[in-house]
Amino acid sequence: MDKLFDGVAHFRRDVFPGKRDLFAQLASEHRPETLFIGCSDARVPPELITQSEPGRLFVIRTAGNLVPAYAPGSDGVAASVEYAVSVLGVQDIVVCGHSSCGAMTALAEEHDLSAAPVIADWLRHADGARARARTVSAPAGEPASSRVATLVRANVVAQLQNLGTHPSVVRALAEQRLTLHGWVFDIASGSVEVLETGTRTPVPAA
Repeated sequence: MDKLFDGVAHFRRDVFPGKRDLFAQLASEHRPETLFIGCSDARVPPELITQSEPGRLFVIRTAGNLVPAYAPGSDGVAASVEYAVSVLGVQDIVVCGHSSCGAMTALAEEHDLSAAPVIADWLRHADGARARARTVSAPAGEPASSRVATLVRANVVAQLQNLGTHPSVVRALAEQRLTLHGWVFDIASGSVEVLETGTRTPVPAA
């Protein structure tokens, strides 16, 4: 915690003064342009990766960047998606997977999750990704790292499909005021791969 308090002190002393006008504006205005759905993994910070100023991204982070398909009832992810799309009017949604994802590794390598039943239940939202990954031709003796990478990509596409079941997203897509994007962030190189998702035109990334 000492490091966190030191960070707050540094922010107040050295960072905030240079952004005082921005925060004064943000105090009464919330108009993010993009909903960024990423993994909870501490190595994948959306604002740092995209070099976005405060107020630009509306962020949802879940284990495995999973987005449950829409179902009636109270759901924190669904509520956040609906708020971003219907209330804030974001123009883009990015679902960002990443290399060395623990959730995808557990599934690709069939880890025993019997001691973590909540995690096991949550990862069922990646069933579509697992089915999609099985359709990808793989060479005999494929290394585990390659299986994980294949599942990471399949999972991004599967979660975009899950997003497409949410009524707010369906309406916005039909009215052509929303674009969906699939990204994969490589931790070691810092690069971003844009996946071909068939959901209108993806944004460019290096």
